[in-house]
Amino acid sequence: MSGGDESRIVVDPEICGGKPTIRGSRIMVRNILGMVAGGYDREGILQEYPELEPEDVSAALDYASEVVDEDRVVPRA
Repeated sequence: MSGGDESRIVVDPEICGGKPTIRGSRIMVRNILGMVAGGYDREGILQEYPELEPEDVSAALDYASEVVDEDRVVPRA
């Protein structure tokens, strides 16, 4: 990953059904993306999830950016 630390994102079928989460938590990348879409800034996300570090938020955004940039993107139904 470019700006974030890829080890901060975990995909484990035993955690949240295999959805990407922040390491050591059950906070899904999609939760962070939803907050950004809802107008939260980094500080707001960190206030809502005090167990996160700023690098976790960056890693989630980097992860999402890379997934969207994959060769095969599944269209929304």
